[in-house]
Amino acid sequence: MKYVNCLLAVLFVVLSATGPALAHKVNLFAYAEGGTIFTESYFPDGRAVEGGKVLVYDSKDKLLLEGVTDTEGFFNFEIPKADDLNIVIEATMGHKNCFRLKKAEVEAGK
Repeated sequence: MKYVNCLLAVLFVVLSATGPALAHKVNLFAYAEGGTIFTESYFPDGRAVEGGKVLVYDSKDKLLLEGVTDTEGFFNFEIPKADDLNIVIEATMGHKNCFRLKKAEVEAGK
C-alpha cells in the first residue's frame, strides 16, 4: 500500500507540472510562396495569437524585420533575403516560439 501511495503522489506531481506548461504553449507555422513568407500563430486550443510580435532573423541572427499578427494570427511579408530565416513569435504573457525556414525553402518560394 505504501508503494501505491508513493506512486500516486509522484504521478500527481508529474501531471500537475506538465499541465500548465502545455496550456501556455504557442504554435508558429511559416512557408514561402510567390515571393512572400506566410506565417500563422495560434495557441493549442486553436485561438489565434492576435497582436503577437513577429521577429525575423537571418542565419547570422541579424534582425531583418518585425511585425504584428492580425486578428486571425497571420503575418505575411516579402522575402527579405535568400537565407535561412528564423521567425519568432512573442505572444501574450511571455510565451514564445520559433520556426526556421531553410534557405532552400525560401528560394523555392520566390
